[in-house]
Amino acid sequence: MARQQRKLAAIVSADVVGYSRLMQADEAGTHSRLKARYQELVAPMIEDYGGRIVKLMGDGLLLEFPSVVSAAEWAVEAQTAVVAANAVERPEHRIEYRIGVNVGDIIVDGDDLYGDGVNVAARLQEIAEPNGICLSDAAFQQVRSKVDAEFIGGEEVALKNISLPVRTWHWSTTAPAPCVSPPLGVAEPRTTHDKPSIAVLPFENMSGDAEQEYFADGITEDIITELARFRSMLVIARNSSFTYKGRNCKVQDVAADLNVRYVVEGSVRKAGDRVRVTAQLIDAASGNHLWADRYDRELVDIFALQDEITQTIVSILPGRLAEADAERARRKQTSNMTAYDHLLLGLMRFRRFTRIENVVAREEFRKAIELDPLYAQAHGLLAATDVWDVFADWQNKPLDEAFEAAQRALTLDEYDGLPHAVLGYIFFQHRQDAEADMEFQRAVALNPNDADAIAFRANILVYFGRWEEALKLIRDAMRLNPIPPSWYFWFEGLALYSGRDYEAAVRAIRKIRPQLRPGHAYLAACLAYLNRKDEARTELDAFVGCEQRDLAGVDESARYTSRDLALERASRYRLASDAEHFLEGLHKAGFPE
Repeated sequence: MARQQRKLAAIVSADVVGYSRLMQADEAGTHSRLKARYQELVAPMIEDYGGRIVKLMGDGLLLEFPSVVSAAEWAVEAQTAVVAANAVERPEHRIEYRIGVNVGDIIVDGDDLYGDGVNVAARLQEIAEPNGICLSDAAFQQVRSKVDAEFIGGEEVALKNISLPVRTWHWSTTAPAPCVSPPLGVAEPRTTHDKPSIAVLPFENMSGDAEQEYFADGITEDIITELARFRSMLVIARNSSFTYKGRNCKVQDVAADLNVRYVVEGSVRKAGDRVRVTAQLIDAASGNHLWADRYDRELVDIFALQDEITQTIVSILPGRLAEADAERARRKQTSNMTAYDHLLLGLMRFRRFTRIENVVAREEFRKAIELDPLYAQAHGLLAATDVWDVFADWQNKPLDEAFEAAQRALTLDEYDGLPHAVLGYIFFQHRQDAEADMEFQRAVALNPNDADAIAFRANILVYFGRWEEALKLIRDAMRLNPIPPSWYFWFEGLALYSGRDYEAAVRAIRKIRPQLRPGHAYLAACLAYLNRKDEARTELDAFVGCEQRDLAGVDESARYTSRDLALERASRYRLASDAEHFLEGLHKAGFPE
């Protein structure tokens, strides 16, 4: 009789919270969102940490990792990324996970795993918090002090169908203790700002209607945008603030995570043609409420209301602002509320950063413009969707329409920084480099706290051969946006590649979710230079495979072949030595000459 094959392994069990409820409410939509979340976010991270998918079980996963540290690191990063992705989703659409991690003796049967080691991981998952992780004591003892996360607990718990109690340890994205790691993966000393620093947390939707979630988010975003226009303040970017959406965090902990002195909280209640907004300004150092107020208005007054709230907050902060800056902060807005709704829905899609969502966002911005042709912000965002297509290599197309839309936006609102950034990228594509850099500098001058504009300027400086300056700028952007969208890491990775720091470049580019098509090319080049040939070949295969997998539905004339894309990327470099450095890395990985 053959002996059973056994081994010691790190086992992870993950399950979707409230899956039956989600399927009952929207079966097709839930299945589609779960599949997309798994393919674009969860599965690539498993591979990054050396994990193996043992089995998929509808709404659950069973995984094996080479070490408990890798398993715990994957679990923390995956939960953090899922929460960030959920920030732009309506509450009833959010895919949330519980995760259990155990290390123990297991039975191996082909590709499947059995035994108490697996069963304990499954039971730990059942008692984890939504968006949280539960570790067995055996796992905790191996990861303590090795994983950048604080696990609390240590109590013995009786688990279903497990004979002996198990000591458990918990981590959650909603825990009151700070859980935000530094953006660059290293602990950096906290800086003392020489001007007022502030974070605006997502305003709570009190309407009793989940469909209005985007409206409350839009109010928050507009206040962040208006505050960010003031040179006298340091304002945390929207992407970082919104990671706290739906979380019960102490203001002091949020302020410590984001390194700010002041925090704004509030709520929005929309009913019929009226809206009530409450807001309060808190000094996190003392916990004192510096100001609180409630505003009841007709919806037609919503933009005047936002200006009023912004100006009130600013007037209380140290170093009152000059009247000229206050005037600049009053931005032209639309009086058409349906157009505003379309713009907010488009923004929600735009920020998901996938080709399909970008198409939907473009249509929402067009609808906003049809309803209000003088809506400056909608014209700017419409132009930005075309730039995203080209920037992410989703489509190869001219940017003439984007140029016209950006020019139209500036005609309607000369103080908006976004159209300048769009024009900067278009000039860059046309190799009008002086004009490109000037437009990006104008965007930043108009809004010194616009982390995205700073990050994009960093991107073009890499191609100009100024990678050291670019690396400084992208890290400045990350300080303004401590929990950045993953494409910031693309810019960081490009700069590090130009600086020949291949290990750091690999770490940065692998943080991109979902991975960009050229990201696979640069990973292949980095790994080839590091002489990690098998990994380089895997990334090269992924780069070539994207041609068919990711561009289904794109007109043939608008597609880049892998060869075209490699040459196009190389052509962006202004120095011949930089272009050769990129192509040589690809050839080392096995890409044909």
